[in-house]
Amino acid sequence: MKELQKLVHKLSFQLLQGSLNQYVKGIHYDSRQIKEGYLFVAIEGFRVDGHRFIPDALERGAVALVVEKPVAVPEGVTCLLVKDSRRALSALSAAYFDYPSRHLNLIGVTGTNGKTTTTHLIEAILQQAGEKVGLLGTIVNRIGDRELPAVHTTPESLDLQALLAQMVEEEVAYAVMEVSSHALALDRTVDCEYDVGVFTNLSQDHLDFHQNMQEYLKAKGKLFASLGSGVKKRKKYAVINADDPQSAYLRQITSVPVVTYGLREESDVQAKNIDVGTKGVRFQVVSPSGEFPLNLKLTGKFTVYNALAAVAVGMQEGIPEEEIKQALEGVTGVAGRFELVDCGQEFAVVVDYAHTPDGLKNLLETAREMTKGRIITVFGCGGDRDRGKRPLMGEVAARYSDFCIVTSDNPRSEEPEAIIQDIIPGVEKITRENYKIIVDRYQAIREAIAMARRDDMVIIAGKGHETYQIIQDKILPFDDRKVAREILRGYGYDSDDV
Repeated sequence: MKELQKLVHKLSFQLLQGSLNQYVKGIHYDSRQIKEGYLFVAIEGFRVDGHRFIPDALERGAVALVVEKPVAVPEGVTCLLVKDSRRALSALSAAYFDYPSRHLNLIGVTGTNGKTTTTHLIEAILQQAGEKVGLLGTIVNRIGDRELPAVHTTPESLDLQALLAQMVEEEVAYAVMEVSSHALALDRTVDCEYDVGVFTNLSQDHLDFHQNMQEYLKAKGKLFASLGSGVKKRKKYAVINADDPQSAYLRQITSVPVVTYGLREESDVQAKNIDVGTKGVRFQVVSPSGEFPLNLKLTGKFTVYNALAAVAVGMQEGIPEEEIKQALEGVTGVAGRFELVDCGQEFAVVVDYAHTPDGLKNLLETAREMTKGRIITVFGCGGDRDRGKRPLMGEVAARYSDFCIVTSDNPRSEEPEAIIQDIIPGVEKITRENYKIIVDRYQAIREAIAMARRDDMVIIAGKGHETYQIIQDKILPFDDRKVAREILRGYGYDSDDV
């Protein structure tokens, strides 16, 4: 139980009725999760207004409410009016869990592509150094060796603070987390005190939410602007991809020291002599403290960038180069990131999460470097998301593939055929022959595998690690990796690969 008076001490609010001299047993923004003695925060969401569920929350035992607009509530219920209840939820949650980020070394990784792999690589380095690490991200949340399901790339503020508090309770030293632009824009992370901010890159995505690239960049920038504040005494710094054009803006708005990494620009941590192969990538790390070789089991030029970011963090945390090298070379893969499906076939099948024009371009360029035969790409675009990137995705797929099959991704509330029609103009800028439309994703993957011959590479892009497909209001089981494996075995290939 927590005293309401202490929870709201950082809030600007108007007390509509009731008293702050009471205790609450918990907080929630979902009325279905409210229990006796809870505080209910009513958020006016994009689709549903939480104020509609105040009667349900009261019926379940809520003793206090935080609202954005005056509402009629029974006597004896404390009601606070705030300007932004989503922002209030973050402040209340941090206070309720005793500001857990202050007791962790908190590393936030943001960018359009590469967040997941970079966080996993940083986690590996810190674990190699003997630290207990918490991980929060797209694929999984993890506390030490214990895995928890991940719903959002960055959880809602209440869930985030609860996870961080759990890490503190379990004596985690470092928390490494993906920080999405949505979370930054919606103030889910505003009451987290970050020690390190890592920027991977910025390319078109989420413009259905951010409206334009400048707003998208500003959202990312919130992480770096916040690094100079807080109560912790430890060293704080930013790790920024100097090759990305937006790095100048981020360097300008942060008040902490900046460590840069990259390939093309003069950077603090650089990669030279890059050799990309089917099974991995080799390169030389060059930094002010010296040089050392890396021979990774992950492949692609984008992997080099992700590894350099992780190396920069490791060095700044005082971890010896030998341990950094051992950790990174021990990572065998990240789910759904250039993940090979090998059933003994004479051609390669790769599943990857690439779902932006830049991410798909990087993926296909990597595939081209290591493929003797043709590249056959299966891809689609998600529904209820940035429509502007659809023709761009089509153009990239057609330009960098020998043949592409346009299919359904997660159509959500949209008709798959309508999404595909948005993609096709981009494809037909490059070719009117070397593509096919197969709406059913399973059949699209089957067709691509049936087309493949020795030394070809089949790329299945867009969903990566996901184990579902969202069609209208249904979440149906669908895993590109399992589907590809099933189809390959149906064609007579067999392997113990899992």
